[in-house]
Amino acid sequence: MTHQMFMGKNKPQVRLLEVGSDDAGQRIDNFLFSRLKGVPKCRVYRLLRKGEVRVNKGRIRAHYRLQTGDVIRIPPLQSDPQAPVMAMSEKLSKYLATRILYEDAGLLVLNKPAGMAVHGGSGLQGGVIECLRKMRPKEKTLELVHRLDKETSGCLLIARKKQVLRQLHQMFRGDDIDKRYLTLLSGRWHERFKRMDAPLRKYVQRGGERFVKVDGSGKASVTEFRRLEVFSNATLVEARLLTGRTHQVRVHAAHLGHPIAGDGRYGDEEVNRDWRRHGLKRLFLHAWRLAFIHPVTGAELQLEAPLEPELLALLTRLKTT
Repeated sequence: MTHQMFMGKNKPQVRLLEVGSDDAGQRIDNFLFSRLKGVPKCRVYRLLRKGEVRVNKGRIRAHYRLQTGDVIRIPPLQSDPQAPVMAMSEKLSKYLATRILYEDAGLLVLNKPAGMAVHGGSGLQGGVIECLRKMRPKEKTLELVHRLDKETSGCLLIARKKQVLRQLHQMFRGDDIDKRYLTLLSGRWHERFKRMDAPLRKYVQRGGERFVKVDGSGKASVTEFRRLEVFSNATLVEARLLTGRTHQVRVHAAHLGHPIAGDGRYGDEEVNRDWRRHGLKRLFLHAWRLAFIHPVTGAELQLEAPLEPELLALLTRLKTT
């Protein structure tokens, strides 16, 4: 349990939260998202960057993991923490319900649609996790275990219990979860297998947009690419992530000299215009498989998300050209 204290009387108050065992092990940014539901995600990150949110009176980064007994200072905010993040349509609710691949008492796996962020970027539009919370208002815990880019579809793991969340986070930090993607690389890639071991460094551009580069001073990043099928101007590959960095598959693929089809950030605009003429209106990156040992039951789980119809249709067209 997290204990809350207030400072001030007549205007928005400073809040001091003492972290209990239930919230220990959680990233500070995820903790704040769950507590400040009416506050845009970009504002939460700005509060962290400027040091307005403090832990034990010190500045911390967004990836800091809370410990039992930590005292979090949250500055006065003109926002109702109970304010709804988004208007949840019945159609969207039903659609997401059909995309649940697996569910038990401790976790669920969703086949995330492309074009939908995992977190809402503003107070007006929500992401996957906000939608699920609106769909299931009686659930005490629904937390993202990891993230997928907005443009990426496929397996997204969500915890339904805080103890399960902590265990899965620990598994992700190790090598206990097998994460595999299907992706279409631009051009003919002639190697059958490539282990890309290239450190990545994240930059934040003006406006808050993230951009990642291969950089010797960056974090260790490893992706294994395995060729599946070669077409006249593209190559279908499976990418296995041995680390989980931002935009990892996209940057490593571009570093190979074969950016992902439809990648507007790391690809070539002229090539992408050609892909759009072929009917591809999104990034061809799909998290197709998660495999791991269930942290509670000990059962081996192998969960797969089928390719989206748009991506399957493109592959069919490529086979005939």
